[in-house]
Amino acid sequence: MEIRQFEDKNLAHFSYAIVSNGEVALIDPERNPQQYYDFANQHQAKITAIIETHPHADFVSGHLEIHFATGAEIYVSGLLGAEYEHQPFDEGDAIVLGGITLKALNTPGHSPDSISIVAINANGIEDAVFTGDTLFIGDCGRPDLREQAGAITSTRQELAKQMYYSLRNKLMNLPDATIIYPAHGAGSLCGKGLSDQHTSTIGAEKIGNWSLQPMTEADFITELLSDQPFVPKYFPFDVGINKKGADAFASSILNIKRITPTTVEELYNLLDPNILIIDSRPQLQFKRGHVKNAFNLMNDTKFETWLGSIVNPEEPFYLIAENQTTLEQLIARTAKIGYEKQIVSAIISTFGTEFMEIFNSQELVTNQDSYTIVDVRNYSEVKNKKTFENAIHIPLPELRERINEISTHKPIVVHCAGGYRSAAGSSIINSKLAGQVQVFDLSEAVKQF
Repeated sequence: MEIRQFEDKNLAHFSYAIVSNGEVALIDPERNPQQYYDFANQHQAKITAIIETHPHADFVSGHLEIHFATGAEIYVSGLLGAEYEHQPFDEGDAIVLGGITLKALNTPGHSPDSISIVAINANGIEDAVFTGDTLFIGDCGRPDLREQAGAITSTRQELAKQMYYSLRNKLMNLPDATIIYPAHGAGSLCGKGLSDQHTSTIGAEKIGNWSLQPMTEADFITELLSDQPFVPKYFPFDVGINKKGADAFASSILNIKRITPTTVEELYNLLDPNILIIDSRPQLQFKRGHVKNAFNLMNDTKFETWLGSIVNPEEPFYLIAENQTTLEQLIARTAKIGYEKQIVSAIISTFGTEFMEIFNSQELVTNQDSYTIVDVRNYSEVKNKKTFENAIHIPLPELRERINEISTHKPIVVHCAGGYRSAAGSSIINSKLAGQVQVFDLSEAVKQF
């Protein structure tokens, strides 16, 4: 048996291929299936099984496309309510893959329909467990994503209770030497304190993972529910897509209209003023010239997350990038969260008649009261430390809906922790309050404070 871990760094997502005696099983595959086909070809093996640990909220899975391309069976919990052809895979069920056995464990907690998969070698030893979003390295899955999404909904309190018992009665009963392969690592919003390690063992997590320590059910629930990160707008949307099965990746992005205007006049004539504009260029380029009402959501490691946090599911938008290579990369990344059908046009452009003045951060040192300061960090960050005592706190994912809370009697300065979110936030405020007040981005200068 060989296990290959595939990492999508931008979404902090791990997927897996298991090969044994010419057969391959995939676990929680990402939207673009090509790397899994390449793996199978390299091993002269055939993909015969695809297993989903649950209907994912943070990315769109390629399970249905891979099924149609290879004929591999899709295995999911019968509780999931999958709308595609599949085989139920719940506790007591097993798959023979070459010379090994893959056994299902029902491990609800992150979702009511979560399963873990135990890999058992020919000698009957439980070598590995694929824990999905139930057990991470250093943490366990958050329980608050299925209150209004999926075939089965459950309150966060009920799911937290189920998590307590899934960890203790199922996963902790595996041998200490069993290797843990989770679906996510550090940076994922599916938990709150994930390690940057990619694998661990049951024994090591019993020692170092807070969620496996001796505690009462009540104490566990309180700790698990506290300080969970925000829920991006796209999370419930992706649960729905994964329950149904997504369209094929390559054909879906091929259908998007690409445009390269040659003048600013041509660009403006192409744009419907009622449709959202996402400009992915670096913030200095954006500030020196952009299209009116554009949002500056830069091409960075968390582009997908912030796109799906600011733009609503099914809301149309234009996507602007500075060159063809970047544009194609961002289209593919947009498809990873199922937003590719919302792109009205994908545009290569560096044009724009609007600009934003670069802010002199010394103004806040000597003249802070002359500005309305808006802090777009997350609640947990502000709880840990307020950068400016009198700042208005509106997290970036809520900013579009809460613009009316910002006073326009003074110039506005927007800050976050490092400059990425403030670039987006200042552009959003500038778009919504254009002409009413001057808007500045504190950008990376926030580190001085």
